[in-house]
Parts: sequence; structure tokens; C-alpha cells
Amino acid sequence: MTATPLTAWRLILLCCSLLLVAATTQADERPQPGMVAAAHPLATAAGVEVLEAGGAAIDAAIAIQAVLTLVEPQSSGIGGGAFLLYYDNATDEVQAYDGRETAPSAVETDHFLTEDGTPMDFLDAVPGGQSVGVPGTLRMLELAHEEHGRLPWKTLFQPAIRLAETGFEVTPRLAEMLRIDLPLDAFEPMAGYFFPDGEPVSAGMTLTNPALAETLTEIANHGADAFYEGPIADAIVATVQAHGGELTREDMADYRAVERAPVCRSIAGESVCGMPLPSSGGMTVLQILRLMEIASAETEDMTRLAWAHLLLEASRLGFADRNEYLGDTDFVDVPVATLLSEPYLTERAALISPTQSMGKAAPGLNDPDSAMSEAKRINHSTSHFSVLDTHGNAVSMTSSIEMPFGSRLMVDGFLLNNQLTDFRFDPRAANGRLHPNRVQPGKRPLSSMSPVIALDADNQPRLIIGSPGGTRIIGYVAQRVADVLMQDSGVEAAIEAGNMVNRNGRTEIEADTDAEALVPGLEALGHEIEVDSMTSGLHGIEHLPNGVIRGAADPRREGTVGRARPSSRAE
Repeated sequence: MTATPLTAWRLILLCCSLLLVAATTQADERPQPGMVAAAHPLATAAGVEVLEAGGAAIDAAIAIQAVLTLVEPQSSGIGGGAFLLYYDNATDEVQAYDGRETAPSAVETDHFLTEDGTPMDFLDAVPGGQSVGVPGTLRMLELAHEEHGRLPWKTLFQPAIRLAETGFEVTPRLAEMLRIDLPLDAFEPMAGYFFPDGEPVSAGMTLTNPALAETLTEIANHGADAFYEGPIADAIVATVQAHGGELTREDMADYRAVERAPVCRSIAGESVCGMPLPSSGGMTVLQILRLMEIASAETEDMTRLAWAHLLLEASRLGFADRNEYLGDTDFVDVPVATLLSEPYLTERAALISPTQSMGKAAPGLNDPDSAMSEAKRINHSTSHFSVLDTHGNAVSMTSSIEMPFGSRLMVDGFLLNNQLTDFRFDPRAANGRLHPNRVQPGKRPLSSMSPVIALDADNQPRLIIGSPGGTRIIGYVAQRVADVLMQDSGVEAAIEAGNMVNRNGRTEIEADTDAEALVPGLEALGHEIEVDSMTSGLHGIEHLPNGVIRGAADPRREGTVGRARPSSRAE
């Protein structure tokens, strides 16, 4: 049968439509530019190198963390722990990987009590073996790599091994941290490495670390087992025990990273996901954001002062619950569902007045008051990086050795953590009941690390962000997620804005920033203000609805953003 002119045109239009659909599908599946935002230029470069070789976000994360172990030893490393959120583009799901340190099997609840039963001074507890938990970072990275890695494990350590052998330039921040008023040169081999001839290394010097190169080579060739069993594990245990700790060979061999369900909540039409317990960050950030969202709906004139006030009041409420109820859910019961439920948060948001600060907030459930002691105001040392790979997968990872230079114990080229000091020193709360964050064998201490991945309505990554900063992390991250998702701020502008934090006490405002202009107005609303330097280390990636990818590194530190070209090796 011969087609009529009209039928022929319909066939032509149908063919064109099919070709357009095919072309669109092919374009959607085509690799996109990737991005890395990390705390050191060499770590960023390592991540970009891996992405451009066809690696997935988890491959880049491993390379980044290995380099950070070398070039940012004061903040994180393979001797510490980490939390990782992974967005899998194939399933549109966010997964949470827990690499938090665990307490040795021999510890008891009075681990940080003196002979007279009072809690140790924090700075007395940090140096030495008594503060060291079983490191978790490598087991966690290995677990995530087994599920999501594209490149061989062995190749991912090569950038760090090269740098450890040939040397890296000491940055001003590392040099400055070695000059803080803490006893950093008390133990060998840390003293000899960072304080040659009795003086701390200076910015611009080249530092090699052949011991770390050898350690990373073993891990690259034999997997995480090389760290948790064999000579490296023996050296860790011997060092910890020689300096008063109770870590054993069995504690090392028995460590397991855990994949957990993330905590997620709808905020401003986006699905915001964070780490579950023992990270208090995920839950508390979500509480703050939803409390703000509810309270701001009742505020007609949303000035910058009004916005800051609501953020800080929501933070009071979030921290009141954090300090009272949260701990490792493998050991204690925590009412997670209740604390994140809409009825509960609506009731709590009603306590926020737009015209007057509530002062110190009480926790919200009907339990006796037993709030933890005031958050430590000591500079914590942690690192965060964000990765978006060329296949659309994402990583938001925060890792730490806790205090600057951790426990001060160095083994085979890397520093060991002091994360046990994140437990509550006094095992009993104010009313005498056992506190959920008390020390227990095998338990993971409560953390404030708050990696976040927010997904848009199409379940694509909208924002990947996190920060170091001790308990201030929660405020740093909540402020930026609120600014980007609820105020349409760009990620760079949000990160550069002055920090504003309230940990259920004084309102802390970052000195010498635009936030200082809010101080008189906040004081008029009843806030007790403390102006101080606040060295966040926010690293974020924003994926706009129009497909544009933007990254930002916190100008308060030395981080950079790197863009990865789509790999020709991509599937």
C-alpha cells in the first residue's frame, strides 16, 4: 500500500521523535563532569586523578583520605575513624557507612575517672594510649569499595605513596598547628618527625614519610587486613599498651565497619540525608532544619536577623535533645523515631519566639533532667570532603582523629586517634542514671560529624556537604544546608558567610565576619553573645536544577575544588 502524504509526514515525525528520544537518552547516560572539594590541594588533585581514570566516588574518597593522612596529619588519617554517605546513581539511594572507632574490650565505665571518682581533666586524658579507640576508617572504606568501587583497590593508594616517598610541602596551617599551646612533642616518633632538632617544621619545608609509604604499600597490596592483622596491628597494640592503653590484638582483628540506614527527612521539598547514630550530627541537623522550617512559616518579615535568631533557637532545642538522649544504638535505646517525628518537632517549634530568646532549652521528652556537661570548647581536628563522580555517584565523608594530632602516638608513619575522649567521662548523668554516652567495651562514642547529601525531587544529588569543628560541626552544617535549600543561597556564598552557632548556651558568632553585624540585634532579642574565631572547614558541591555543578572550599582553611573531565574509560 502506498502511503498518503499525511501518513508519510506522520511517519517522518514519528521517526524524528524516536531519534530525539534516543539522543536524549544517550546524552543522559553520557558521563558528566565530576568534582572534588577537599581540605588540601594535593588531596583534591588525587581525587580528580582517580575520577579522570574512570573511578567512582568511593575510589576517589580512598585516594583523598590516603593523601590527607600524609599532608593533613593533624586532622584525620588511617589511624582514626569516619562516617561516609554514598549516593548510588544506579539505585537513587543514599547509604550510610559507619567507620567510627570502638572502645577496647577491657575498658570499664570508670575509664576516665580519677582515684577520687571525679572525671579526669580533658587535656590530661588526650595524650597517650588510654584515649585510643580501634581505628575504623580503612575497614569502612574497604566495605564501601567492595560494593561501589570501579578501580582496583591497589591503584587508589598510589598518589599518597608517591607523595610520601618524594615529599610534600608543609602548609602554613600544619606549621601553625604544631605551634599551638599543647604538649605535641611528648612522644617519639612524632617528636622526631614534626620537631627535628627540637623545633617544629616550618611552612615551605619538604617533608617525606617513608614509613607511611611502606604502610600504605602493604595496605594497597593486601587490603585492610594488612592494617588490622599482622605487623602493623602488632605495632599499634604495642604502642598503645606502652603508653597506658588497653587495646589488644583481638580488638584490632574483631573490628567491623557497619552499613546503616541513613536518617532522612523532607526539608524545603528536598530529601536531606545524614548519618544515623552514633553520629549525633545527622539527627540534630535534621531537627534544627525542620524546627527552623516550621518556625519560619510563622514569620512574615524574614530579615537576616530574624533568620539568624530562628536558626540559633532551633539549635538550642536540637542540642538539648542531643546532649540528653543520644548514644550508640547498638548499646542503648534511643527514641530516634520520636525525636524526628512531625508531632514532636511541631510541639518543640512552638517554643521558639520570634521576639525573645528562650535561653537554655530543656530536653523535650518526659525524662528527668540529666544534660551532659557543657560542650568542650577545645579546637577539634577533623576533615571533610565531598565528591561527585562522572557517573553521578556522590560521597560525603567526614573523618577524624579527634584532637589536633590525636593521641600524639605515631605508628608506622601515621597518628592514632584519641576518640575515646568523645565518651562522657562521668558515666552517670545528673540524676544518677547511666548516661547513654558512657564508656562501654566495644561501644562507639557519640560523634558530631555531620556529612550530608540532599536529593532533589528527581532523587539526584542537590547538595553534598560537611565540615570539621567538634560539636560546632552541627551548627556549621545546619546553617549552610538551610541557606542553600531554604534561602536559595549559592554554596560558595553560604560557606563564606560568618558562622553562627548555639550549643544550648551562649550564642557564638564568628569574629571579623559579616555575622558580627547581627550582634546588637541578637542581644536585643536576649542572646548572650560570645564573639570568637570559628575555623570551620566546610567543603561542598551543589548540583543545580539546570545541570550546573558548583563547588566551594572553606576559605578559613587550605582546601580547594577540582573539576574532573568525563573519562573516556567510563562505561
